[in-house]
Amino acid sequence: MSMIDTALLEKTVRSLPHTYRGPGGVVAVVKDGEVVLRHAWGYADLDARLPMSPATLMPICSISKEFTCATLLATLGDPAVLEPALAAYLPRLEGARPRVVDLCNNQSGLRDYWALTVLCGAEPEGKFEPSDAKHLLGLARTTHFAPRTHYSYANGNFRILSDLIEDHVGRPLGELIAETIFRPAGMVSARFCPDTSDMSGDALGYEGNNDVGFQPAVNNIHWTGDAGISATLDDMIAWERFIDATRHDADGLYRRISVPQTFSDGTPAEYGFGLAHMEIAGIRMTGHGGAIRGWRSQRIHAPSERLSVVVMFNHEGDAHTAAEDVMRAALGQVAAPASDLAADPDWFGHYLDDETKLTLSLSPAGPGRLSARFATTPDVLQLNADGSAGSDAMTLRRTPGGIRLARKSENLTADLHRVTGEAKSDITGRFYCAEIEAEFVCESAGGPIYGAFEGFLGKGAMQPLYPIGADVWLLPCQRAMDASPPGDWTVLFERDDSGAVTGVTIGCWLARGLRYVRSA
Repeated sequence: MSMIDTALLEKTVRSLPHTYRGPGGVVAVVKDGEVVLRHAWGYADLDARLPMSPATLMPICSISKEFTCATLLATLGDPAVLEPALAAYLPRLEGARPRVVDLCNNQSGLRDYWALTVLCGAEPEGKFEPSDAKHLLGLARTTHFAPRTHYSYANGNFRILSDLIEDHVGRPLGELIAETIFRPAGMVSARFCPDTSDMSGDALGYEGNNDVGFQPAVNNIHWTGDAGISATLDDMIAWERFIDATRHDADGLYRRISVPQTFSDGTPAEYGFGLAHMEIAGIRMTGHGGAIRGWRSQRIHAPSERLSVVVMFNHEGDAHTAAEDVMRAALGQVAAPASDLAADPDWFGHYLDDETKLTLSLSPAGPGRLSARFATTPDVLQLNADGSAGSDAMTLRRTPGGIRLARKSENLTADLHRVTGEAKSDITGRFYCAEIEAEFVCESAGGPIYGAFEGFLGKGAMQPLYPIGADVWLLPCQRAMDASPPGDWTVLFERDDSGAVTGVTIGCWLARGLRYVRSA
C-alpha cells in the first residue's frame, strides 16, 4: 500500500484549471477511506458569479450506469429474471438475442440509441421524451455484432435496464437508487434528475473554449439508467468512502458490480456492470466517466491502494485525463514521456474495415504521435520502436495491404485496407433504411455534395460529405443530442452491374452497418 506524494499531488491539482481550461471544477482524492484532498475552483454560474464548491450539484451523467447495475443486483438479485421482459421489449429483433447481463456489460450488440437519434433527424437541442426512447429502441431488427462477442458502448442498454427494472418492481428507478445507494452511502444531496432541461442545482454547464468563449449548454433530453443522477463532490466522496468501508463485505454492492466479466470466447472483458476496468501506472482500477453537452466527470478507484479520485467539470474539458493525472500524482508517478520517433508518412490516410464498414483515418499529431479517428473522438497514439503505434484504446501495425487494428477492450481485431480511387458525384438521391424507418438525403449544392438524415425525430441539418475514395465518403457529426457526438459517419455507396447507385451503408463506431436502399 503506497503513501500519497503530497507535493506532487498538490502541484498537479493546482495545474488543473490551467491545463483543463473552463468555468470551474472540483476534485477529490480519498485514501484508506479518508479525504486527502477536496478542492473547488472557478464558478458554477459565470453570469451570477456563483463560486464552484464541493456542495455544488452537478450531473454525473454516465457514472450513473454503475448505480443502475448496483440497484438491479440489490433489488432483483439475478438479472436473468428480466429475460422475458427483455424479449418483449425488443419485439422485432432477429437472430441471437442478448441477455440482460449483456446489457450490463455493453456486450449486447445493440446500436447506441443516442447515435441513432442523429439518423432519425434529431436536432441537438431538440426534445427527446421517454416514448421516443421506447419507440427507437423497439425498432431494432439486428445487432451490429453477435451478442457477447465484442464490446460496444451503448447507452440504450442501460435505458432498457431502467425500464425493465421499473416495470418489474413497480417503482421509479430514482426511488430505488435512493433507497439502495444514496441513503446507505450518505449521499445526502444526490438525486435522480432524468429531465436534462430541468436539472436540480444552481450550476450551469458550458460549451465552448477560451478561443470562442463559453456559453451555457442547452439540453432537452430525458435519460434514465444510462444517466440521470446529479450529485455534489461531497456526495461522490461519500460514495468512495462507502466503497472502502464495504470492501470486505461479500455482498457489498461495489464488490458485486466489480466482478470481472468475459466475452463468449473466454477473453477477459474490460467493462462490466457499468464499470470500466483499466490499468494506470501498472495498477488495476475501476471507474467511469460522464458527459453531456456542458459537463464532464470521471471517477477512478484503485482497490489495492484503497485510493479514489473524482473530477467534475462544468465545461467540456477532458475529465478522464485529468483524473488520470491526479491518480498518477497521488501514486507518486508521472506520465511516460512522449516518443520522439518520426512518423513515416506511409501511415497517413484512410483505411476501411470490410466487416464493420468503418473507416480509420490517420494524420500527424506532433512528434512521435498519430491522430486516429475510429471511434467518437480522435485518439492520439504514440509511435513505438517496434514499428507499431498505440494508446490505451488501440494498437496499430502496418501490413502489406494496410493496417491491422486491435482494440483490446472491445475484443476486436481487424485488417483494414487503404481506401483508394476517385469518388463520383452521381450519388445524389434519397435512400431508405427499413430497420430504423428513416431516410438519408444526398444533394449537390453548387458542386459539393451534402447529406442529411430524416426520421421520426425530424429533419436534420445538411452536412458536407467528404470523399476519401471510390464510393467511400465521410459525413462529420460534431453536434448531437448526447455528448460526445457519434463521430464521423462512414458512407459507403453501392452500385449495380450497370454502375448505377442502388443503396448506401452508413455507420459509426456506436451504430454500424445500417443499410439504405435508393427510394428516389
